[in-house]
Amino acid sequence: MTKAERAAFVARRLEELYPETPIPLDHRDPFTLLIAVLLSAQCTDERVNQVTPALFEVADSPEAMAEVPVETIREIIRPCGLSPQKSKAISALSRILVEQHGGDVPRTFEELEALPGVGHKTASVVMSQAFGHPAFPVDTHIHRLAQRWKLTSGKNVAQTEKDLKRAFPESEWNRLHLRIIFYGREHCTARGCDGTVCEICRTLFPDRKRRVKTKKA
Repeated sequence: MTKAERAAFVARRLEELYPETPIPLDHRDPFTLLIAVLLSAQCTDERVNQVTPALFEVADSPEAMAEVPVETIREIIRPCGLSPQKSKAISALSRILVEQHGGDVPRTFEELEALPGVGHKTASVVMSQAFGHPAFPVDTHIHRLAQRWKLTSGKNVAQTEKDLKRAFPESEWNRLHLRIIFYGREHCTARGCDGTVCEICRTLFPDRKRRVKTKKA
């Protein structure tokens, strides 16, 4: 198969497996999604969904969150890990949203990535899932699968994002990045598949004998 043929098969099979693409992080609006995505760094979505109800009961808007002591935020989000850094970022970005954006989450990559604790991947998730802007958020899971499927040779998530955007139509980016995440969690896990086990890996590379070593993300 050529790269284009592999991409077409991946898109078709993932659409068959996951016709619906629900957002895995529970949220009510762009602000609560932004906070949930920030918390998901080095933490599972399941754990984030267990923590955010208590946090959003205390404050579910930038105005309210800006008034909550950092220590209170840190104690609530402690199970997500990295709580000292994340709590400071949540407090600071809430104040910035109030003071500079009228309490609204900005709708541009530049403004989002200027917020404390918000990198390109987090901004991409918010842009795609809150505002419907075409984006292809790439985390370590997508980076790993894209390498196993030879859709990228990138050594980092930035290059992988560029390669995937070239490989798939822009109209599919928002749904496809979620489908890849769903498939990776269910079938092509870090330990459960090494590039030779799951259905898509075996279909794309039926003669592959050696495990795929993921280049650093």
